[in-house]
Amino acid sequence: MTAQYFIDTNVLLYAASGSPEDLGKKAVARQVLAQADIGFSAQVMQEFYYAAVRKERLTITHDEALKILERLSPFPVLPIDRELVLNAIEIRVRYRLSYWDAAIIAAARRLGCDVLYSEDLSHGQDYDGVQVVNPFLVIPS
Repeated sequence: MTAQYFIDTNVLLYAASGSPEDLGKKAVARQVLAQADIGFSAQVMQEFYYAAVRKERLTITHDEALKILERLSPFPVLPIDRELVLNAIEIRVRYRLSYWDAAIIAAARRLGCDVLYSEDLSHGQDYDGVQVVNPFLVIPS
């Protein structure tokens, strides 16, 4: 199970958002998701569902969120296991990140991803071979 591009939660949320203020980011997120060779983690799926149904401005219903998660079945989704947790803790300490951000990086590395698409981490930062790319830095008007 490998992928070239790891997708963070915010990319999924913007792709599904029904908020008019997210239209630019929605278009960018959908372009990112249209690439071949993308991967996710169980953590991303959990975070997506939780945020999607809680944040009213996104206007995503339970049923819509569930359908989106079911559409991820063709792509690799890395499970959470002891090794991933321990690796995330190592990354957290080394780079002084939150545990949750470190777990995303650990999952991306485990999937063999070169690129981590995320709005939450520093654009251009390389974490031992996983480079963060914020796809929303230049948004079409």
